[in-house]
Amino acid sequence: MQYTHIEEGIFLSRPNRFVAEVEINGKRETVHVKNTGRCRELLLPGSRVYLSAAENPDRKTAFDLVAVQKGRRLINMDSQAPNKAAEEWLRSGGFSPGVTLLKPECRYGDSRFDFYGEREGEPPFFMEVKGVTLEENGVVYFPDAPTERGIKHIRELCRCLQAGYDAYLLFVIQMKDVRFFSPNDITHAAFGEALREAASEGVQLMARECYVTPDSMQIAGPVEIRL
Repeated sequence: MQYTHIEEGIFLSRPNRFVAEVEINGKRETVHVKNTGRCRELLLPGSRVYLSAAENPDRKTAFDLVAVQKGRRLINMDSQAPNKAAEEWLRSGGFSPGVTLLKPECRYGDSRFDFYGEREGEPPFFMEVKGVTLEENGVVYFPDAPTERGIKHIRELCRCLQAGYDAYLLFVIQMKDVRFFSPNDITHAAFGEALREAASEGVQLMARECYVTPDSMQIAGPVEIRL
């Protein structure tokens, strides 16, 4: 997944969840934040951030904030990036070399899953993708805020299994060199409970870290999941 044009800046403040104030080349700019989550541990005054130029020249904000430097780690925080990177990974054979059909944004029951796929000699599958940006001491967690929608997706994946589909939940960790992934029981215990129950029923959990540069993100190797 590649951005076309990137500028470096210094984060100043975040007046609301949609915009931030950033210094770019000595000039204060209001930019769009491509993540409506809290991201309090990422967007700290003085942090180095990376911004993608908006494709629409008439837009009110000329840049999108897509990545931030946190210590030695560069973290992509674009909420649209995990699905784009996952689709590239799926289509390239990273998940399974035998995928013959892949449909993004496919509805099943009361949910719209990120991907529906078919493979040679295997049951069709549904896959939901969750981006992970919360990191503490090398451990990454999801979610960073309560997510009833996330629980709904987990329960719907269990229903997919009962109907004969394979079901996958992919956590795309938007950084590199992490120790392991765990559900964030402190922030949303019900999500962790639902995740553990789904795993016991056969929903297949995957966590993959990513190669991140200021202008790209690509899925890399697997990360241990500790439930």
